[in-house]
Amino acid sequence: MRIAVAGSIATDHLMTFQGRFAEQIIPDQIQRLSLSFLIDELDVRRGGVAANICFGMGVLGLGPVLVGAAGADFEEYRAWLDRHGVDTSAVRISELRHTARFICTTDLDQNQIASFYAGAMAEARNIELKPIADRLGGLDLVLIGADDPDAMVRHSEECRTLGTPFAADPSQQLARMEGPRVRGLIEGADLLFCNDYEKALAEQKTGWSEAEVLDRVGTRITTLGAKGVRIDRVGEPAVHVPAAVVVGDPVDPTGVGDAFRAGFLAAHSWGLPLERAAQVGNATAVHCLEADGPQEYRMTAESLLDRLERSYGAEAAREIAPFV
Repeated sequence: MRIAVAGSIATDHLMTFQGRFAEQIIPDQIQRLSLSFLIDELDVRRGGVAANICFGMGVLGLGPVLVGAAGADFEEYRAWLDRHGVDTSAVRISELRHTARFICTTDLDQNQIASFYAGAMAEARNIELKPIADRLGGLDLVLIGADDPDAMVRHSEECRTLGTPFAADPSQQLARMEGPRVRGLIEGADLLFCNDYEKALAEQKTGWSEAEVLDRVGTRITTLGAKGVRIDRVGEPAVHVPAAVVVGDPVDPTGVGDAFRAGFLAAHSWGLPLERAAQVGNATAVHCLEADGPQEYRMTAESLLDRLERSYGAEAAREIAPFV
């Protein structure tokens, strides 16, 4: 099954200030604020929802196609993804802008000062899916994740025109998009991914009820954090899949939702039932939760099957074993 994942590609520059922002700010001079912090630590992480999802799918042996826009500074990141089984041939390289970048400084009180540079991501609206599909001999599914909003809507429209199945995953871009664009994004999706907050926000933005949203998509997958996942389909009872077992202490929640999608889509491509797909997604997600960074987790067939058995029993592990 050939799956393309369209969405953001970014790097996160995370810094630690060994002091407190509040102690550096003079209240009666706030209108002329000018501060500089000496930083002790810098952690550069690979990120972006599409790249994170593709990384997880690559680890699971799928060879996903990454669709997005990056800058000329993408080459080192491209080499990393290539090594982990991701097809990066469809990434558009901007001649003018750098790859999107999130820059954040955190103080001792966990207060943060951050900026997001969209950069090349704005050029994702110029990407056409048909030439990519033609070059690859067709696409079986396109996941449309958080990206430039114009790109997201364009990809949905193109999938409907081409008759290509797609999964809508609006994520954090829901807050930026108005109702008509949200409706245009999710109408006709085979899969709709949201967390429980995004589910309510999507209903508010579209003006559609829960039932009306479900009438317009094939399957709705709602992640519930530590409570697991809910799967809804028209005319069928909802399925709740508990979260997978966490070994040790959680380290970093960044990218956990992307890892879930990677595992879910992998199992979906193997032809497994939706409940099993959610279980694989949950087991992949906790591997990410236990690592420091969205693409820093190590997952083997053995570790995945062990987590599945611990969480969902020996039968679940046996059914999934032939695919990993």
